[in-house]
Amino acid sequence: MSRQLDYHGMHEVFTRFRTHRTEPKGELEHVNAFTLLVAVVLSAQATDAGVNKATRSLFQVADSPDKMVQLGESGLIEYIRTIGLYQQKAKNVIRLSQILIKEYGGEVPTSRAALVGLPGVGRKTANVVLNMWFSLPAQAVDTHIFRFGNRSGVAVGKDVAAVERAIEDHVPAEFQQHAHHWMILHGRYVCKARKPECPDCLIHDLCCFQDKTA
Repeated sequence: MSRQLDYHGMHEVFTRFRTHRTEPKGELEHVNAFTLLVAVVLSAQATDAGVNKATRSLFQVADSPDKMVQLGESGLIEYIRTIGLYQQKAKNVIRLSQILIKEYGGEVPTSRAALVGLPGVGRKTANVVLNMWFSLPAQAVDTHIFRFGNRSGVAVGKDVAAVERAIEDHVPAEFQQHAHHWMILHGRYVCKARKPECPDCLIHDLCCFQDKTA
């Protein structure tokens, strides 16, 4: 495990990320808070590209909890059959839609506690929704961020919760809003699992990773 970068190193890392991509965006397609929530639930153990392919048609017919419930579990399955674990995910989406209607007036709540109480919604999913739709500085740690954070020294931790705390504790406040997206995109496309593209890395000289590729 790498050492945690100090404040000056962290500030330089995120300054470079911001210069390279001023307004980073998540890659899951959505049209409102509900469709974002559904897309994130469907993305568990699946690729964003695969989810987007399925939801483009789905969200044309079911972009609200009411319409999703009307579509029903069997109807939903026809749209998401290509996504892994689609049967359980269909159950979760229909159930969470019912709960949103009954308990939240059909609206997606802005509370992390309320979100994680929905079927199929964990802390990471809740943080994605809070960050992407409600513009809160919530840090959703996935495999890309966990790998990049520990390799680079940007967010060091033995588990997901520790890495989330490291981001909250060490990333300067001015970068907190977009930190999650800068890190996930860098981890996905540059700091890859098998062969990181270190020569093309924006923070090559700041990174603590000892086994950099030539």
